[in-house]
Amino acid sequence: MSNVPFRMSIDGQRILSAELGEAINPATEEVICQFPLASRADLDTAVQAARKAFASWRRTSIQERGQMVSRLGDVIEQNQERFLELLTTEQGKGRAAAEWEIGGAIYWCREIAKQSLPEEVVVDQGDEQVVTRCTPIGVIGGITPWNFPVLLAVWKIAPALMAGNTMVLKPSPYTPLCTLLLGELALNVLPPGVLNILSGGNEMGQWMTEHPDIGKIAFTGSTATGKKVMQSAAGNLKRLTLELGGNDPAIVMPDVDPKQVAKDLFWASFANSAQFCVACKRMYIHEDVYDAVASELVAYAKTVKLGNGADRSTELGPLQNRMQYDKVSDLLAASRAQGLKFLLGGELLPGKGYFIPVTLIDNPPEDARCVVEEAFGPVLPLLKFRDVEDVIGRANDTPYGLAASVWSRDLRQAEAIASRIEAGTVWINHVHAFSPAYAFGGHKQSGVGIENSLHGLAEYANIQTIMRKALA
Repeated sequence: MSNVPFRMSIDGQRILSAELGEAINPATEEVICQFPLASRADLDTAVQAARKAFASWRRTSIQERGQMVSRLGDVIEQNQERFLELLTTEQGKGRAAAEWEIGGAIYWCREIAKQSLPEEVVVDQGDEQVVTRCTPIGVIGGITPWNFPVLLAVWKIAPALMAGNTMVLKPSPYTPLCTLLLGELALNVLPPGVLNILSGGNEMGQWMTEHPDIGKIAFTGSTATGKKVMQSAAGNLKRLTLELGGNDPAIVMPDVDPKQVAKDLFWASFANSAQFCVACKRMYIHEDVYDAVASELVAYAKTVKLGNGADRSTELGPLQNRMQYDKVSDLLAASRAQGLKFLLGGELLPGKGYFIPVTLIDNPPEDARCVVEEAFGPVLPLLKFRDVEDVIGRANDTPYGLAASVWSRDLRQAEAIASRIEAGTVWINHVHAFSPAYAFGGHKQSGVGIENSLHGLAEYANIQTIMRKALA
């Protein structure tokens, strides 16, 4: 078993499995190592361990839970270089992007550890008192994606544990290694059964959503899969937090300085090789500055280095897996077949690795696939607009509503536009600002529920009202 360096974490133990999968380096298409694939029996064991641990974990004080969740951040920091190398290898992102993610995971553990949900005294009159409080749900099932495997795991683990729950978490089968490492390190921090990490295939996600002893599913992934999670979870009315897909618009007003905003607009769209639920995926540029902004975007894009994340100068890595590479390749082929004009990119690169070049498409029709679909890869349509009412309508003409951005020197007008965008987060003159204190969630088919902030912490609790009255 020398090529299985990581184990699952179940009930305080490092566990292997009979069946193994292979983790692939997306930059080289070579096997990194094997990893365990959990059986249904493994899942049952983990859920039973979490149920058992819940009885005592829920009774620990918020201060004790906070100390342990904060220590999770400490062990990530103590093993930071190991995480950085592993994340770059299995996910493909460059060094700076990996540092952003691992640094974020450390920060989130420490900040969420400070959060709590105070009781609300609704009535306090003589012998009568009404108090509303938050109580833990029980066993939480976490299902995380492959684009930010460590940070998005922490987004679920930290609040779930702080609210008094225990957890069974499944990472994506495309990026299981960092999460398995986190689970093994957590064995030295948390009591047995409080956090169980199981790697497995897609079928394990369905087993979790159907499991009668899991009280809530926290899922990040595609809208299509999120709908299946919701259907499957209906069997025992599981609580749900679903952070799903997006087709996020950016609206660039005519008063911007094209040279000044080009870099920020580029990274708004292409950070993490555009494998980002809140990446700008449709860029609406006022016709007065369209040509200038497009030209500056092309010029800046040509300075950005695409390559293997093992090279510390790499800024954009490959797509993470063959499935996503094939989807984006098909989108490019459809765009070429439609006769769309490419300002940059558009052709596949030779050689090994799931590399897609940065691609900018010049003012395609509103019904083109590159506009309507969430590419989840480095393909960005640039679209002209003239009228503010028109662009707001076009921006909102989507089943998604995750995030958006507005770019303008006129903050009053930008805020007026932002307030009419049907999205859970709207940035003005910047993007991708997240915080443990900022509520984050999607509108429409971009999700259900909130992550982060006290709103997000409350997602991991049931509401209980206790009404007390003294007997005469």
